[in-house]
Amino acid sequence: MQSRDVLRYAFSQVEETLRGSLDGLTAEQLDTRVGPDANPIGWLAWHLLRVQDDHVADVAGSDQVWTAQGFARRFDLPVEASAIGYGMSSEEVAAVRIEDPALLVEYSTAVHARTAEFLAGLGDGDLDRVVDTRWDPPVTLGVRLVSVLGDDLQHLGQIGYVRGLLGS
Repeated sequence: MQSRDVLRYAFSQVEETLRGSLDGLTAEQLDTRVGPDANPIGWLAWHLLRVQDDHVADVAGSDQVWTAQGFARRFDLPVEASAIGYGMSSEEVAAVRIEDPALLVEYSTAVHARTAEFLAGLGDGDLDRVVDTRWDPPVTLGVRLVSVLGDDLQHLGQIGYVRGLLGS
């Protein structure tokens, strides 16, 4: 098995788990905050997908699914099209309301497809390519992809926890 196959499998597990975590939830449940400043499921899912979309597009040298496929327009959120959720205040998080759960799943499918397409073209040597020199040591493609996976998995755990608190 090559590293790209492991990465493709890992990202497919993120998509499958997210899809299962969102299954049957209403827009109201997606937007429910279990504490005054807690992140709701909808925001967590949106943020997870936005980070993956943003970071994969960056290393692939491609446009983000969010803008290229019209999801920014379709979601019609009161945030900049470039927003991915980092650094948002509690009020900004509350403003990201997911009105259509099916649209969130559609965006997830599109982001996963783009990620899988990118990963399919990688060879093991590609993972050593430096993709971000702002850090010391510089970040390689392999490190960036594992970082995205780590972020995705943390947010999936948070989604599962919040869903449990909601009794869903």
